[in-house]
Amino acid sequence: MKFVAAYLLAVLAGNTSPSAVDMKNILGSVGVDADDERIEILLKEVHGKDITELIASGREKLASVPSGGAMAVAAPASGAGGAVAPAAAEAKEEKAEEKDESDDDLGFSLFD
Repeated sequence: MKFVAAYLLAVLAGNTSPSAVDMKNILGSVGVDADDERIEILLKEVHGKDITELIASGREKLASVPSGGAMAVAAPASGAGGAVAPAAAEAKEEKAEEKDESDDDLGFSLFD
């Protein structure tokens, strides 16, 4: 992803055909080590293609990818399962204590 981002930054800066050196300079400016092999693969894949067409085709592909919060979460492995319930209980207790303390912040009670 960082190589694609470097390529897109170069294109946005006006370089319609960024080279490996251009991408290495961009990545190096933020302290990222450039992998020559991956840069060359990316450049071969995008060579001669319009960036707006590539982005449009990518959007079409992403539209078919399922996303959202409806996925089930796998149960923890045996051995770690016992630690999950107490942690959840402690979190609930802490929230209850915070709620009780917030009532005291007003400095008075209706029942005193």
